[in-house]
Amino acid sequence: MFALVDGNNFYVSCERAFQPQLEGLPVVVLSNNDGCVVSRSAEAKALGIPMGEPFFRIRPLVAQHGVRVLSSNYALYGDMSRRLMGYLADVAPEVEIYSIDEAFLNLTGMERWLGGLEAYGRRIRREIRQWTHIPTCVGVAPTRTLAKLANRVAKKTPDLEGVLYLDSEEKRQWALEQVAVEDVWGIGHQYAARLHAHGVTTAAQLARVSEAWARKHLGGVVGARLVRELQGVACHSLAPSEDGTLSRQSIACTRTFGQTLTAYPEVLSAVATFTTRAAEKLRRQQSAVQLLTVFISKNRFGVEPPPYTASVTLSLPVATSDTAELIRYARAGLRQIWRPDTAYKKAGVVFDGLEAAGQQQLSLFEPTAQTRQRSKLMVDLDQLNARYGAGSVGFAVAQRYKYSKAPSWAGRKEMRTPAYTTNLEELWRINMDGTLLKSRG
Repeated sequence: MFALVDGNNFYVSCERAFQPQLEGLPVVVLSNNDGCVVSRSAEAKALGIPMGEPFFRIRPLVAQHGVRVLSSNYALYGDMSRRLMGYLADVAPEVEIYSIDEAFLNLTGMERWLGGLEAYGRRIRREIRQWTHIPTCVGVAPTRTLAKLANRVAKKTPDLEGVLYLDSEEKRQWALEQVAVEDVWGIGHQYAARLHAHGVTTAAQLARVSEAWARKHLGGVVGARLVRELQGVACHSLAPSEDGTLSRQSIACTRTFGQTLTAYPEVLSAVATFTTRAAEKLRRQQSAVQLLTVFISKNRFGVEPPPYTASVTLSLPVATSDTAELIRYARAGLRQIWRPDTAYKKAGVVFDGLEAAGQQQLSLFEPTAQTRQRSKLMVDLDQLNARYGAGSVGFAVAQRYKYSKAPSWAGRKEMRTPAYTTNLEELWRINMDGTLLKSRG
């Protein structure tokens, strides 16, 4: 048996956890640069605000209905996700983190220890709500695809109170009838259009097609496995790491700038900062990177002609998690693709070819003692930043604008709430009478 636990309207729920006055109000959270809607409360959805809609298009609706609009607060969301996933790792034998607000649990053979899995799902939902204030839905089923589908039905059906356990053929058939084929996990727009053309419009109808038909029309063995999963035959398992989480196979840090940039030092500072953030994530999962990609993009809606994006991938001689080394290679990559007198709107770095730290193939000519010293330096760097706050200690090229009001490449976030849990200057303060909570910022 598998379970999928999913945070409802996760970004909005994180904001409401620290601003309970937002409960019951229409709330939307915007993407980087306050560009598009990336999270909506149920009340905002009821107003017809679409996911991904540019903010400027919904301004009249926002003004008309008093919608609360917030900038993304990724430090808060990431920390709340860590708390959610940490709880799940404590209550389930195997956990696979699927996204910032979703995780699969492997509950195979656990019925005898957990009792009824529906009661277990309700306990998970209740305790997450109690400890993090994040509302969730839980879908439990014999396969991952059905667990995902059960979660979706639980979210859309108030009478289920957030939990659906597909423990019988009757429940499975009923749940399949509730889901349109385009909403099945793994069915994209092209396959959905093809299925509709063949008269397959629901998950139940898709589950009834033959394996040969699925192979022919849904991409071979991948489509056949999807259909078998809908029929209740598990074709996919979890791949958790030893600590109950799934290490990332690639790490990326990308941002759209708040303004177009033409000066090389400013773009270099942004790329170095993104490399620093990605390297911190790399070390947290105890990995080293072999392939580093740097890209910079022009504004697609500006006057610059295509191509809009330039990128370069560098193969490192030795896989590393050393921030200084990674910045050095990122700088070399940026130099290769940089074009003077060009206005850039976005940049980023992507780490691929990840290896377990301490097990990578070392250079024949690099002194082992020097490698150990560099590793110890990174440990000390991470400990200092953990103690005194993210970014307290770093490399000069990435700290170029640290003490200015905001880096020239920083995105707009005019409506961002405080980083309540990760920034000492923005922690909540309790008055002596204990009646008022507010941030120090």
